[in-house]
Amino acid sequence: MSKSVRGFKWLVGGIVGVSMLGACGAPEDLETASEQVSAQATGEVAVSLSVSKATLSAREDVSVTVTLTNVSSHPVQLLKFYIPDGRLKEGLFEVTRNGEPVEYIGPHIKRAAPTAQDYVTLAPGESISGLAPVSGMYDLSESGAYTVSYAAPSLDQHSAVITKAAQLDSNLVNLWIEGRGQPELEAQGTVSAQGLTYSGACTTSEQSSISSALTSARTYANNASTYLNGISSGTTRYTTWFGAYTSARLTTARSHFTNIKNALASAAIVVDCSCNDSYYAYVYPAQHYKIYVCNAFWSAPTTGTDSKAGTLVHEMSHFNIVAGTDDHAYGQSAAKSLASSNPTNALDNADNHEYFAENTPSLP
Repeated sequence: MSKSVRGFKWLVGGIVGVSMLGACGAPEDLETASEQVSAQATGEVAVSLSVSKATLSAREDVSVTVTLTNVSSHPVQLLKFYIPDGRLKEGLFEVTRNGEPVEYIGPHIKRAAPTAQDYVTLAPGESISGLAPVSGMYDLSESGAYTVSYAAPSLDQHSAVITKAAQLDSNLVNLWIEGRGQPELEAQGTVSAQGLTYSGACTTSEQSSISSALTSARTYANNASTYLNGISSGTTRYTTWFGAYTSARLTTARSHFTNIKNALASAAIVVDCSCNDSYYAYVYPAQHYKIYVCNAFWSAPTTGTDSKAGTLVHEMSHFNIVAGTDDHAYGQSAAKSLASSNPTNALDNADNHEYFAENTPSLP
């Protein structure tokens, strides 16, 4: 029994293995890789990668078919927003070029903590597969011998904390890829009185909502920066969101919020309203100051927990030239757990920055 969907990442309740395709690293040595080797299952879910060809010109899209199979004798749950659908919504792969790691340049997304409806169940023996893009999501700007391997961070169902603790080393797909340019930031739209640029056909009402959110986001960032510059120890508010105090960590938090504050105040921010996904928002960290707002953004309050203003702080923190944060946990409960268990990751987690700035409920 199989299900076919049209790109995937975290799975829950299983450890994965990955099959090997392709051949070695020079163009003349690579053969078409349509033949798939059976996955070696080492847990409840086996994952195999396949490609239609192993040598690609700069004009060709690079993609990998991902197939997940429940090899256990009982049902297994997967997070359905990482099941392949032709898009890549987080870094699914580890990619190297000539043996060196390649940067993920795809979207970083603010999601709500997952609920039961965010999972799909695979029955014993059932498979699900789809196409996941690599070009446009990873830096393929230089020609060379590339490897693509499956990377499977897990998302703890109870805490919504993302961890690579259960990740297995995978076999590789070997490709020869001709270098190509990276995606360009889309043309800007009409500039508002605030210096905002709107794109994606934002309505007048949406523009007003975004403008109010930006004003509140600036207030949040200013207050957070002032607070951090005024402490010299681990206050309740600081330790709740960033964990055990050290002077080095406080310096990092101060630097992040100085950059967030300055960017919200003076950067040429572009807000795009074209996203119809269930997320709050997303950004491409290298496409500076363009924020795509999605369905959950519009139903969020202007201020408060998981607010429009907080979302803008969250997304601003992702930009490489601001704070370069990642997504290690989603939701307040998970962010608190992360701060307690791993302060380093808390200082690298966008939701922790958002909740510190929103400070709801208020902490001293």
